Amino acid sequence: MVKRATIADLAQASGLSVATVDRVLNRRLPVREETALRVVAAAEAIGYHAAGLLKQRLLEVPQRSFGFILQKRHDDFYQALAAELTAATKAATLIRGKPIVVFVDELIPSVIAAKIRELGRVADALAVVAVDHPHVNEAIEEVTATGVPIFTLLTDVSAPSRAGYIGIDNRKAGRVAGWTIARLAKKPGKVAVLVGTHRYLGQELAEMSFRSYFREHAPNFQLLETLVNLEDDRIAYEAIVHLLKNNDSLVGLYVAGGGMKGMIQALRDERAGDRLVAVCNELLASTRAALIDGVVDLVLATPLPLLATRAVEAMSQATESTPNGKHAPLPVELYISENL
Repeated sequence: MVKRATIADLAQASGLSVATVDRVLNRRLPVREETALRVVAAAEAIGYHAAGLLKQRLLEVPQRSFGFILQKRHDDFYQALAAELTAATKAATLIRGKPIVVFVDELIPSVIAAKIRELGRVADALAVVAVDHPHVNEAIEEVTATGVPIFTLLTDVSAPSRAGYIGIDNRKAGRVAGWTIARLAKKPGKVAVLVGTHRYLGQELAEMSFRSYFREHAPNFQLLETLVNLEDDRIAYEAIVHLLKNNDSLVGLYVAGGGMKGMIQALRDERAGDRLVAVCNELLASTRAALIDGVVDLVLATPLPLLATRAVEAMSQATESTPNGKHAPLPVELYISENL
């Protein structure tokens, strides 16, 4: 009587651990597609009794290529976001996901639009960080018309056919920033706000909400004209140094977009940490250190693992049915020096 092949035999034949083979057989935890195919090949080679069922299960899970268009490849935040999106795509259980991440280093709408069209030819669904511009919206409409759903990440656009927005509630973020400065400032005075560009609708909404909070609850503060830093640390640095030198009564500063490193360096160089209340975005090495040192008072952060999971789930569902465009905003994470 021929001995029936066991999981241990299958593990030995595939060169994998018994635990990994067990995960493939029972689909208990996500494994890489190459690993699953390795187990299937070994099962067929040694005549494992469940080889046929295992192959059928693997083929039942659709393969999907998900394209992600992000900004600034050398930025710590976007590198962290790329890693989370890649991990979430590979960990998805309803699909065999293949992540394709591309970066756009320049905030040029035509360049972003070209990337959307290019990636739309090879991906089953897209998620993009993009400025709101006719070139970008036209590209989204064109690619969506071919059957490829497109989601916006972090900031929305006005393209009617976009499949949905995945990101924090920027209205709440702006109002939280306003509340923080109004409550923590030692006395009323001037308040400055910087955005990367008003073409990022999320930043525009955060700025509008920031201003509306002061109009409603702290009208004795004077809000200065909004400054644009183009997501550039150098521009942010120069703008903030100029603000500090020309506004002795500056008591609050909110950077609603990028340029956090420039903001932090300016506050350090001018020794302005005790002079004003500073709020910025995203918990990175630089902002964490600034919180600990008292240079920044509050960081409003995007929950990146949750964003990535929600994005991949939405993209998976959209490739199987018509997306409804409705996705609840993610909660903004609040960090001060005492809860790091």
